[in-house]
Amino acid sequence: MQIHVVQGGDTLWQLSQQYGVSTQQIVAANGLENPNQLLIGQAVIIPTSYYTYTVQPGDNIFTIAANFGTTALAIMQANRLTNPGAVYPGQQLTIPVVVHTVRSGDTLWSLAERYGTTAQAIMQANGIMNASAIYPGQMLRMPEQPKRTIDVNAFTTEFGQKGAQDVRDVASHLTYVSPFAYRMKADGTLEGVDDSALIRVALASNVLPMMAITNFSATEAGTGLAHTILSSVELQEKLLSNILGIMKEKGYRGLNIDFENVSPEDRVHYNEFLQRAVDRLHPEGYFVSSDLAPKTSSEQTGLLYEAHDYEAHGRILDFVVLMTYEWGYRKGPPQAISPIDQIRKVLDYAVTVIPRDKILMGFQVYARDWLLPHVQGQEAETFDMQEAIRRAVEHQVQIQYNETAASPFFRYTDNQGRRHEVWFEDARSAQAKFDLVKEYDLRGLSYWVLGYPFPQNWYLLEANFNVRKYSTASASGGS
Repeated sequence: MQIHVVQGGDTLWQLSQQYGVSTQQIVAANGLENPNQLLIGQAVIIPTSYYTYTVQPGDNIFTIAANFGTTALAIMQANRLTNPGAVYPGQQLTIPVVVHTVRSGDTLWSLAERYGTTAQAIMQANGIMNASAIYPGQMLRMPEQPKRTIDVNAFTTEFGQKGAQDVRDVASHLTYVSPFAYRMKADGTLEGVDDSALIRVALASNVLPMMAITNFSATEAGTGLAHTILSSVELQEKLLSNILGIMKEKGYRGLNIDFENVSPEDRVHYNEFLQRAVDRLHPEGYFVSSDLAPKTSSEQTGLLYEAHDYEAHGRILDFVVLMTYEWGYRKGPPQAISPIDQIRKVLDYAVTVIPRDKILMGFQVYARDWLLPHVQGQEAETFDMQEAIRRAVEHQVQIQYNETAASPFFRYTDNQGRRHEVWFEDARSAQAKFDLVKEYDLRGLSYWVLGYPFPQNWYLLEANFNVRKYSTASASGGS
């Protein structure tokens, strides 16, 4: 897999010929809606050409994996299979091993550079004794670096059948899914959500449903509500009893705690609530996690940060989600939503007080369009990455890339003469975030939020990682 940044004069057919893959493969990997309208600066994934195998009588996914030197999990993810027994004679399976058909001019050294390996490794993988003895039409297996296995969570704010379909579409890429959210009330009860269909799809797809609770809403910061709950042991116990009742009734496997805008005076009470939650849920077989504002030090001030005690959360809970997004806030000035330089500052601090294998790094999957000049209080429009490209194509503008933030953006003028600035994500920025997960050796990723199509992300996630799957038969999955 490679990422090509479109230059002047590039066409889809030229990229197909240059890289030896079909135009259909490039279109599919990138979700290109206007394949004949590539933009200068647009990042395009050049997919890896995997081998296609026809299942034979007597085959099973484990014997197929052994024959090709890969794993059953890798084959399942490559083919969006959720059941290892769901293979049958005549079925066409994509085998995630890279096979290159030698073309005129290819050498082992040029292939090694292209595929990020060495000539010696290619020779060993294919039993080649003479480095000069390759010929056009020969099929060579390209050695790949082993992929890390990580946990992947996704929050969703869609419920009912729409939420269920969003989960179904990406289930093979998820370890957990978390419908957001049950809002707690001042009496220790919870506002209900229509999550039953979503949970059924998750369990059927080997994805662990994780119940999310929160204290805030679109209209209330939740500071007072948090204080009411956190200052009363009686209310906390009632809240936890209600949580357990819902988890058992609906089939949740774990809990995500999202207290935001908590008063600094409630910091200790919040830590005590986390311990109380673990003490109640662990004996029942449930895991417990939390969401943390993106802090860069223990001394960071502000309502979003002070009550979020990184060390305590990392010590008490099974894992945490770092909310490493929203620098480009919809009501703030235009900027990258998840700038890599800012995320790195958060991770530099987080790994000093939280075990790396307990950290899920947050990744937002939406774009924003700001009017220029920015006026305080003016709200940006939020939409998906596909819409970002549509707007760039419509206005025929070049895509620019901020190297510091590792984020693409562009500017355009609408039909009313108003200037706009759009920040979004593409293959380059997604890869930069995946590289951070590897560099910092984190537990994995957490997406905010499903419902915003981003085909490049899911292709790259699969290219970079194996996604851990736990059994949905029990409530394990937190340790």
